[in-house]
Amino acid sequence: MNKTKYVTLGVALFVALLAAMVMAVTDRKVASAPQEDSLGAGRHENEHHKDSASENKLAGSGGHNHGQRKLAVLEPEEHEPESVKIFERKHDAHAALPQKGDRHDHDADEHGSHGHGAEKDHGLKETADHGHSDGFAKGPHGGRLLKKGDFQIEIVGVESEGNLGFRVYAQDRGKPVDPQSVNLSMELRRLGNRVDHLSFKTDKDHLVSDQSAEQPHSFDVQVAADYRGKSFRWDYSQVEWRVCLGAEACKKAGIEVLNAGPERIRTEIELPGEVAFDADRVAHVVPRVTGVVAESRKNLGDPVKKGEVVAIIHSRELAEAKSRYLVYLRREELARTTFERSKSLWEKGVKPEQDYLNDKTALEEVRIELLAAAQKLMALGLSNPQVEKVASDRAEDLTRYEVASPFNGVVVNKHLSVGEWVSENSNVMVIADLSTVWVEIIVYVKDIPSLRIGQKAVVKSDASGLEATGEVSYIGPLVGEESRTARARVVLANNGTMWRPGLFVTVKLVDDAVTVPVAVRADAIQTLDKHHVLFVNYGDEFEARLLELGRKDRNYVEVKKGLSAGEKYAATNSFIVKAELNKGTATCGVGHSHDD
Repeated sequence: MNKTKYVTLGVALFVALLAAMVMAVTDRKVASAPQEDSLGAGRHENEHHKDSASENKLAGSGGHNHGQRKLAVLEPEEHEPESVKIFERKHDAHAALPQKGDRHDHDADEHGSHGHGAEKDHGLKETADHGHSDGFAKGPHGGRLLKKGDFQIEIVGVESEGNLGFRVYAQDRGKPVDPQSVNLSMELRRLGNRVDHLSFKTDKDHLVSDQSAEQPHSFDVQVAADYRGKSFRWDYSQVEWRVCLGAEACKKAGIEVLNAGPERIRTEIELPGEVAFDADRVAHVVPRVTGVVAESRKNLGDPVKKGEVVAIIHSRELAEAKSRYLVYLRREELARTTFERSKSLWEKGVKPEQDYLNDKTALEEVRIELLAAAQKLMALGLSNPQVEKVASDRAEDLTRYEVASPFNGVVVNKHLSVGEWVSENSNVMVIADLSTVWVEIIVYVKDIPSLRIGQKAVVKSDASGLEATGEVSYIGPLVGEESRTARARVVLANNGTMWRPGLFVTVKLVDDAVTVPVAVRADAIQTLDKHHVLFVNYGDEFEARLLELGRKDRNYVEVKKGLSAGEKYAATNSFIVKAELNKGTATCGVGHSHDD
């Protein structure tokens, strides 16, 4: 028993001693942590005084190192978690990055961004012709300097509305020379063996080209100058609107290259239009006399026949004209009777000849007055039968004025009511013959060349589902100042009056299929700087070519100017070529661009 007690007591004493030792070790480690931290801070302070130029880097990395030291102290050394080791390795790597190098990389990015801004015009660099250096010597006017021996010329590009002209300043031994003593010419060789020949004339203290180079301004330049019996030659190149894409790159992008050539084009143009009255079959009815409306026999939309009375007006003016006519009618009867009696007596020798002649003259004068009175009535709208009927009219009919329709039609407007006073120029009714109607077409300027008189037109109304065929009968000679459009017209038969004026329609103008000498795929055309362009292909180079376009259909478009038959072009996915041009990542050589 005593032995067992002693063993139990020894074990207890050993456990207590071991616990005390563990607590002592823990206290020592906790006490040492601030000292280590202070040492780290002191070391950081010393490094700060040693290298003030590295202050930002140390300040940025010191926080990470400081955090790492605390983790190393607080975690047990023998059982440090793997996550903590990874954390420390990441921060060590971050702290190792040179801060100044970071700033350098950022500046480089900014520089690259600025460079892209300078190359925004289709991703091409600018030449000294426009005041930007690409590695060659520049003259005092900011142009390209070409020199041989003591003689030198400076070429300055002058751009106007997309066309590039040239000014040339000549010097001999560093001094300006009289431009009249220099004979200068220039050749601009483009892709496709196209050559522009430029000659120069004197303008004050320099030479100026007699013509300009159209876009794109991509060419190999050959300059020839003769001065004091010596000949000088220079060559240089400038590039714009050009990208390099090899066969493999084109295959991956789906860019198909085809040859331009003749194609059959069936032109179809869709234009907006509106149904309108046939202006030749619209009557604005006016009464021709003043008076009061006694009857109004027709309303809006009522059909009328030619000569049918649509209204009756009581007019004092008409009554006076009829009374005058009746007076001269009676005088004519009396003068005729007197003349016949005088003639009979004169023939018998009873009455003097002079009396006979006087009676004859009186008859003629009355007849003249009667004729004038009858013409007055006809001017007021009465027909010959109506004038002859005046003599038999009752007294109450003298004021009666009948307003009649001039042709078969429909009342489309009305401005009179019973009891209303109307004047001789009042527009009391509008009557239209709707058996034919006009379709007024709005033609955009670009589509005017595609129109011709007699051209077949299909008129369609989406709202009513109507469709009819007609021909172009009129093409306006003017373009509206504000709308910038012209007018054309199609005449349609309107049986059943289904085509109602005011109805909006679509007009499809169809032309006969014609063969044009040069045509390209319609979807190959792109827009660059507000110009229609096509990307021509020579080897690995694609260059934007300005075009003058003509007729087109859904598949092809005619090229009137800017492309020759047989030249290759990007027929499909040409927008990818344009995208590469805008990015500037596949440019060919060094050229120039300009601000639009």
